[in-house]
Amino acid sequence: MSALLEVRDLEKIYRKGRFDRTPTFRLTADFTVERPGIVGMMGPNGSGKTTLFELITGSNAPTAGEVLVAGRNIHAVRTDQRDRLAIHYHQSYQVRHFRSFRPNALMQPAGSDYPVLHLFDEPQFNTQDGYIGFMLDFFRRLREEGRLVFLCVHPNERFHLEIMEEICERFIFVNKGTVTPFPGYADVLAHEPARAYLGELLTKRAA
Repeated sequence: MSALLEVRDLEKIYRKGRFDRTPTFRLTADFTVERPGIVGMMGPNGSGKTTLFELITGSNAPTAGEVLVAGRNIHAVRTDQRDRLAIHYHQSYQVRHFRSFRPNALMQPAGSDYPVLHLFDEPQFNTQDGYIGFMLDFFRRLREEGRLVFLCVHPNERFHLEIMEEICERFIFVNKGTVTPFPGYADVLAHEPARAYLGELLTKRAA
C-alpha cells in the first residue's frame, strides 16, 4: 500500500528574471507521511510554507523532485482532478485554484473521488461560540475517514500553540526554504530556530 504523501527530493527555485537567472529563493523538502493523521506546520513569514502547499497540490511546478499523493505523481494528474487527491484551503477556507498549459488529455486521472490530503493554510480560528471545537472535530473526522490533514498556523496567540499541541500528531517547521519534519510537539520546540521564531509565546499563558 502506498504512503499517503511522499515528497521526494523536492526543490523550487525562484530567480530574478527570465534573463537574470540569479536565485532569489530556494525551497527544499524530502519527507514521507505513511498513514492518516494531522500534521502541524509552522514557520516565519516568507519561509516557503504556502509554496510547499502549492507544490504538494500541484498548483505550482517544482524545479526538481516529485510529490506522490496516494502513490500518484500529483503533477502528472489532470489539472481538473488534482483536488480529488489534494486540496488547499487558504486562510478563510477558500480553495486555491490553478491552471496548466499541458492538455488534460495527456495526463493521468486522479483515481480518487474525494481528497486524500487536506491542507489548511493559516485558517481563521474564531474564539466565539465553540467554533474552535467545531473545527478540531472536523479535522479529527477527516483523520478517522483515512485522510491526511496539514494545519499551517502562524501563532500570534498562546492558544494557537495549544491548539496545535492538542490536535497535531507530528510537525513540520519551515525556515528560509528548509523543511524539517519532527515526530512530535516536544521535538519541534527543542529545535532552536523554532524556539527563536515562537519567542515569548513559549512562556506566555493563554488569556
